Amino acid sequence: MIPRLYGEIILSNRKEGKTGDLMIKGISKYSFLPIISLLLLLYGCNKEILYTDSVNIPSEIWSLDFTPEFNPAITDTTGICNIYFTIRTGTSFPYRNIWLFVNTISPSGKSITDTLQYILADEKGNWYGKGFGDIHELDLPFRTGIFFPEKGTYTFRVRQGMRNENLQGVYDLGLRISNIKK
Repeated sequence: MIPRLYGEIILSNRKEGKTGDLMIKGISKYSFLPIISLLLLLYGCNKEILYTDSVNIPSEIWSLDFTPEFNPAITDTTGICNIYFTIRTGTSFPYRNIWLFVNTISPSGKSITDTLQYILADEKGNWYGKGFGDIHELDLPFRTGIFFPEKGTYTFRVRQGMRNENLQGVYDLGLRISNIKK
């Protein structure tokens, strides 16, 4: 019998009363090992989410008076982490960039303020990140490859630093902290 289709089941050494060896043409029982190994490797290198939260911007207008605050409780001081902001904007957002003032306060009360600029769209107005319809979502790296020196609750306060007192078209702002597994 000559197989005509890829994946056709071939029975070899078939004897009366015995099933024989079952084999799929072109696929041995060991051909799945590299695929399974790759999946396990990718799963093992996955990032563990330590904290994620988002704050809705009232009426999709981020005023200078409104300061989203995030309070992650950190218990691991040895793990290496990445911190990202996630911003969701709409087509009414008037700029291709955004300035943020981020105040980080450690559990012992030490404070540091960062001034950050993120580019949200290219020169032609094409938004970065992913989006559907009016909403565009983009992950903004804040800190990568860092560790937290103290256990306890950290506070992240984020203010918009644009020239407009009321920044239109911002749906929400999120914070995500992920632990990088080695």
